[in-house]
Amino acid sequence: MGERVVTVLGAGSWGTALALVLARSGRTVRLVARSDEQAEYMHAARENSRYLPGIRLPDNLIVTANTVEALQGTVACVYALPCAAADEILPVLREGDYTVIAACKGLHPTTLERTDQVLARYIDLSRIALLSGPSFALEVAQGQPTAITMAASSIARAEAAAALFDDTSFRIYSSDDLIGVAMGGALKNVIAIAAGMADGLGFGHNSVAAAVTRGLAEMARLTSACGGRYETVMGLSGLGDLVLTCTGELSRNRRFGAAIAQGSGVEEAVEGIGQVVEGVRTAAAADRLAVKLDIELPLMQMVHRVLCGSVPLQEAVHGLMSRPERVE
Repeated sequence: MGERVVTVLGAGSWGTALALVLARSGRTVRLVARSDEQAEYMHAARENSRYLPGIRLPDNLIVTANTVEALQGTVACVYALPCAAADEILPVLREGDYTVIAACKGLHPTTLERTDQVLARYIDLSRIALLSGPSFALEVAQGQPTAITMAASSIARAEAAAALFDDTSFRIYSSDDLIGVAMGGALKNVIAIAAGMADGLGFGHNSVAAAVTRGLAEMARLTSACGGRYETVMGLSGLGDLVLTCTGELSRNRRFGAAIAQGSGVEEAVEGIGQVVEGVRTAAAADRLAVKLDIELPLMQMVHRVLCGSVPLQEAVHGLMSRPERVE
């Protein structure tokens, strides 16, 4: 049974949903919660009542708060915690030989590192994989059909990581473009904040469509500048995730943007969401990358400037719309 054990770090909505997919594949899954209290409650209730109420945790899904014990004999570890927690948690994973699958999306606002680069500071590249794509946790937990991307340094490694999720409702496509998959998953959150701001201001579908389309162009521009492939941006982990996050009611970043447009401060809006909003940190990183690489990212940079308070939202909208007309 040991070779069938998979560990999932993070008992939020996404970590729990992925643990459910793995458990449905017949594996023993150890889901690591943030505290003994949370682990004991979830174990007794057999559900994650805070994030995924009403969805039963199967008997082969074990909830614990002991990370070291949860990693014993594991064949793979799914990192489903916020990107900001990586430097605290990843050193624990340094010594193993199991695959580490990052299921978080973001760019570090200070170092400007992608998720794969943060992992590579602690873990050999041969052990790293990224899982990213259009996937709301609730729908995944419910077993609704989902298509997503697994990236690693080679297609063979990506396919091996994907094989852990043997669930017919969870279809995984493999990629060897770690940069492209990491960038797409991170940057779409910034555009979703912009789409949410358009919603919050009472704008119609035209504005959201413009944000998605021009946002996609910016994602492709920055991803290519960082060494990722254009076709990856046009796939599930780029365009697919962008469309979902900009239009879906379950999108945290979109709801956050709407709250900002309706007058909430950043901290207040995050508190109202009740979960990490990765697009805030990523917007800061994208703004700095644009300056560093000398490329134009007007929409993403304006999102950051609104969030940091240097440009009022209405002025930002006017500034974007009054930019000189150009060939598409």
